[in-house]
Amino acid sequence: MLLQSQLPDALALAPVLVLALTALLLLVVDSIDPDSTNSAALAGVSVVGALTSLGFAGWFLSAGTGQVSTGGGISLYGEALVVDGMALFFMAIFASVTAMVCIASYDYLHDRQYQAEFYTLVLFAATGMGLMAAANSLATAFVALELASLPSYALVAFLKKNRGSVEAGLKYFLIGAVSSAVFAFGISLVYAATGSMVFSDVAEALSGTEFVGVAGLGVLMIAGGFAFKTASVPFHFWAPEAYEGAPAPISAFLSSASKAAGFAVAFRVFTEAFALSAIPAGIDWVLLFQILAVVTMTLGNFAAATQENVKRMLAYSSIGHAGYALIGLAALSAGSAQNGNVMGASMAHLLVYGFMNTGAFLFIALTEHWDIGRRFEDFNGLGSQAPVACAAMTVFMFSLAGLPPFGGFFSKYFLFAGAIGAGFWWLAAVGAVNSALSLFYYSRVVKAIWIEDPSGEFQIASKPIGLYAAVMIAALGTLVLLPGFGPVIEMAQTAATALFA
Repeated sequence: MLLQSQLPDALALAPVLVLALTALLLLVVDSIDPDSTNSAALAGVSVVGALTSLGFAGWFLSAGTGQVSTGGGISLYGEALVVDGMALFFMAIFASVTAMVCIASYDYLHDRQYQAEFYTLVLFAATGMGLMAAANSLATAFVALELASLPSYALVAFLKKNRGSVEAGLKYFLIGAVSSAVFAFGISLVYAATGSMVFSDVAEALSGTEFVGVAGLGVLMIAGGFAFKTASVPFHFWAPEAYEGAPAPISAFLSSASKAAGFAVAFRVFTEAFALSAIPAGIDWVLLFQILAVVTMTLGNFAAATQENVKRMLAYSSIGHAGYALIGLAALSAGSAQNGNVMGASMAHLLVYGFMNTGAFLFIALTEHWDIGRRFEDFNGLGSQAPVACAAMTVFMFSLAGLPPFGGFFSKYFLFAGAIGAGFWWLAAVGAVNSALSLFYYSRVVKAIWIEDPSGEFQIASKPIGLYAAVMIAALGTLVLLPGFGPVIEMAQTAATALFA
């Protein structure tokens, strides 16, 4: 209320602007001292910027900025951007993950070159993700997606002397370039059929367009672009390679924040530009997402169950979770009063996922710091040497599996309940079966660290402050969401319901 009544509307973008300004500040620092390896200062500036962004997003959410109760979304720059409850909700997710990644990178980058560039790229990518959540035009969505993607390609290949990292970065870049071309072509087809790129104008024009075939092909290609960004089938194959080869903090960043960004813009595009009330009868994108949700969660979980490498297991697991989040689009129907509930539940699941999945990958970063292997048996007996970190990893694994009383249980419960309430019980059933399957491979990690006998000597000479702190923050966030999940799901569903008004 305060922002909309007393402050300039442009300040509604403060969570994004802070990230961009922090990235520019790091560039200035790097230009003054190109060889700086002051990890504490660089990480500190990055973390302060991310936490400030989180503070703005939390303040605006609590004040009702951009929400129905205070007058609705704030349109900026000729309706190219809009700041509303959904945009701020996702900005909070991006800022939270960015802060944890920057804290962990303090130790991960110790004695490495190009530290300022690393943090700058992370913050620029987060800036692009924030703009994706606020995009109100297909053109803006494309530019924001590229701003998020281009730094990500460089970050995956950051370990320049590591063949796996460079190869992963190259594959990610090539596949990303193709998906961007498909996405841009889809936008051009939709523009040809509607004559507009602003979401509300696209929806209005679609309801009476004569070019249903052209528009339908455009919608399909745009959906393909989002499938790449969210690592959904059939554009998922880059994820295991990229996550395994990338520095572990970047794997956490991409699998959590980047995935959430893809869903943020997909939710807005398909509920506003391709609204079910306006889309021609020949374009059934809900059926498309139903197929994608089932195939993605099933393939991701079955592939994860066959892995022997823990990092690849988490990569395929993230594909499975993309399938769960797709229920937010797959369980929609025209005029249904449950649309806001099911999409809001998907948003809340992405928030919980941001903490538990980031924490899991940061635990892998911790084991890499100790030169522990990545296979399940390499973790045998680790609980006796690092009980606190392993207890946090146990929380992440059980929460990802959806076991009570962890945060992942509540987010999946509301997501599946939303699908059932919308009349798509079979989607919830498939999700529940896949969650049961996921317990098999998540429990393998827990069994290895707590039950199995050590298969070798662990050389745990130090407990890095940054990595430990980031893992503990992620674990605390996963646990704190238990008593606080009621307000979270209410806020998410309120923000989602506004999209269907």
